[in-house]
Formats: sequence, C-alpha cells, structure tokens
Amino acid sequence: MNDLKKTFSGKKILLTGHTGFKGTWMLSVLNMLGAEVIGYALAPEDNCLYQSINGDRLCQSIIGDIRNKEYLDQVIQDCQPDYVFHLAAQALVLPSYEDPLYSFEVNTLGTAYLMESLRKLNKECKAVVITTDKVYRNLEANKAYSENDKLGGHDPYSGSKAAAELVVDSYIRSFFENQLSHVRVCVARAGNVIGGGDWSDHRIIPDIVTAIHQGNPIVLRNPASTRPWQHVLDPIFGYLFLAGEMKDTSLPNAFNFGPDPQESVSVLELTKRAVQIWGSGKIEMDNQSNTLHESKQLLLNSSLAMNMLNWHPVLSQMESIDWTIEWYKQVLMDNTPALDAVDKQVEAYFMHFQNK
Repeated sequence: MNDLKKTFSGKKILLTGHTGFKGTWMLSVLNMLGAEVIGYALAPEDNCLYQSINGDRLCQSIIGDIRNKEYLDQVIQDCQPDYVFHLAAQALVLPSYEDPLYSFEVNTLGTAYLMESLRKLNKECKAVVITTDKVYRNLEANKAYSENDKLGGHDPYSGSKAAAELVVDSYIRSFFENQLSHVRVCVARAGNVIGGGDWSDHRIIPDIVTAIHQGNPIVLRNPASTRPWQHVLDPIFGYLFLAGEMKDTSLPNAFNFGPDPQESVSVLELTKRAVQIWGSGKIEMDNQSNTLHESKQLLLNSSLAMNMLNWHPVLSQMESIDWTIEWYKQVLMDNTPALDAVDKQVEAYFMHFQNK
C-alpha cells in the first residue's frame, strides 16, 4: 500500500462518475491515499452512498454530464490532471433495453468526448477507462475470456461498452501512441461488482437487501445464472495498480480484473448466503418467461494483470458476498454510519492485501 501512496499522494486525479456507487468507493480509497480528487459526474441521487458518506468533503465535486463536450473540455483544461479514472456510465443491462440511445450516448459518445479532451492536454497524464466483462462476445462456452478475445454485445449496454473500447483503441493508435503525446490510455474490464451502498435498481444485491429489510420475499429471475462476483475494492485496486504501471509504454492497452474463474457461485447460492448472514429472508422463483436476453455465465481470465501488474483478487466470491451483506447489515440494522462502514472495509482490505 505504501507504493500506491507514493504514486498517488498529492497527485491531481480526475474521477468521472464519482457520485455513483463504484465512484464513491474509488473516491474513498483515493482520499486515503492522499490524492487531490476532482470529481465530474451527474448530481448524486437521493440517499445514495455518495450522500451517505458526505462525498463533497472528500473531493472538488463538479456536477456535469459526460455528454457535455464543451464543459468536459473546460474541466480537463482547468484541472490539468495527472491521472484520469473514467467511471461515468450508464451501467445497467435492463435499462439499456428501455432507452438504448441513452446508453450509447453516455457510454460510447461520452468516452469519445473524453478521449478528444485528453488529446488536447499538453501535460503528462495517464487515463484508465473502465468498461466491463460484458464487452466480450459471450458464447456461453464455459471459458474465461482473455484480453485478446473478440468483443461484442448482445444488449445495448454491452454493445455501447464494446463500442467505447473501439473508440479508445482508435484514439490510442491514432494519437496516444505518438511519441509526441503526453497522454497514455488503458482499458480496464471488471465483472459483476458488489459492495455496500449500492442501491441501484435491477441489481441482485440491492434487491435482496431491500426485500429482506422490508420483510418481502426475494424473487429470483435467473437463479442458475453465475456471475464473476467480486467485491468493489478488488477491481478498484486493479485500476490503481494499472495506472501506477502505465509509465511502462510496453504495457498492453487492456486488462481484465476478475475473481478466480475456478469459483462458481450462482444467483441462488448468493441469495441463500445473504439470507444466512442476515438471519432472515424468504426466496421465491419468478416463473414468468423473460424475453430480454441476459448472459447466463461470464468468466474473466485475469492472468495478464496478475503477471504484469502483480495484482490479484484478495477476496473470494463468498468473502465478497459476506463483506457486502455485512456492510448493509451494519448500516441498516446496527446504525453504523456509512462512512465508518466504508473506511473500516477499506482498512481491512489493506490488511488482507498485505497478508496475501
């Protein structure tokens, strides 16, 4: 952890999407590392994690839309960042069916606007663009996808993220690989991230917690589906490790950050574990047919990050579930302040990483 503090302490970091669930955890970690964070995102939603931890006191918060090219340009020129972590996104599959154009505008065009703004930056800067495991053309073939596998996207969310990667790749090849460029860009792909403080609709953990807390049954749509469940801190530390190594221009342009692909935890197993930890809850199955496509299995091969960045997942999938449910239980049942719960898990993660 001392190496990360040396890398980021006192550095100016532009964090897009800082008011979101993942962005808030990233903000908390960067704050502990001593970074000067400038956040750029939409206004936080009511009762979100960012508001619960009073995120405004951890950064300079700029409220803006990633699709506002001129404002984004101005912010980057004013900020002159040393590092950029691009998390701003429409990050859910089911809403992408409801408004596909919005997903493409935010995820694809918004990323293009960021690349164009960085192209004008006349100082050394390293940018990590966060995408998803869903950028891969998923053949449901019980294989862990590696960085060289083909990209695709059955649903608008996946397609918009895969398209964003094509945008980034074209900017890297056209502009950022030029020896005169001061900017270096890499892509980071992670799986189904879970953790305390996520209240998004259409996500399994918030659905489980809300149902249990309100005394309602937990209704499962695809109980046999597996996902690469990982605690939010595992990929966040992957992004930090990647950014810290980007001085090496020989690094590949994309890295996976996923849990051990040998682990396999289904939606049903995850739900049963949550009920066990909480001490209550009833599970029901949704027998109605679902006409919208959702992948049944997604696995990532993270050996490239392990070998080249010395990164590894710290928490097993079951440990990730345990940490997540315990966070909600502490905040909702024990009235632990959300910031205390976040800081406690970040500090515990530091200790776990050092001991593995």
